[in-house]
Amino acid sequence: MRTDDLIDQLAADPRPVRAGAVPRRFLGVAAAGALAALVLVLAWLGTRHDLMDAMAGRMFWMKAAYTALLGVAGFWALERLARPEGAPKKALLFGALVLAVFVGLGLGQWLAADGEHRRLMMMGGSWKVCCRNILALALPGLAATLIVLRGMAPTRPALTGFAAGAFAGGVAATVYGLHCGESTMVFVGTWYTLGVLGTGALGAVVGRWVLRW
Repeated sequence: MRTDDLIDQLAADPRPVRAGAVPRRFLGVAAAGALAALVLVLAWLGTRHDLMDAMAGRMFWMKAAYTALLGVAGFWALERLARPEGAPKKALLFGALVLAVFVGLGLGQWLAADGEHRRLMMMGGSWKVCCRNILALALPGLAATLIVLRGMAPTRPALTGFAAGAFAGGVAATVYGLHCGESTMVFVGTWYTLGVLGTGALGAVVGRWVLRW
């Protein structure tokens, strides 16, 4: 449906919406997605054995801050895209900046290491499952986000679906840190990022189908 047709349809049946209703709905989805991911971590993957010691270190919180900020970028973009003619440019630029800064730090760490340690820093011990686990943990949050979006008025389904995936992926990746013991910026900047972007790509594909008017 064209944007003008959507606006005409909405105008034909106006309903008052409370201020802040859209952000509140997505905050509720974030809480539900985080809870679902936490339940999956506890029931399926388990927490890392040194969790309490890890929480006293800097890298644990750097990982959490990075993935949480990716989720914030997705949240910000969704808050814009859920409205007709919403402009997500600033949110997307913010997400790209967060990604570029962290990946840049990881690249610097990798270049500063000697050759024999570079592969270990990149691959760690869980590179084969990291993206898959983040995607699996994000699926409940992604599904819930798309359901909420069905009751709103997005006009760019693929981009909105990508933002939904980045949002859900960022939340899930943050919770995944409770299980994952990898502690280099190179690993996180590569595999966590791919996990979040992979969830975004899935959201874009599904969004083109379920978010059409």
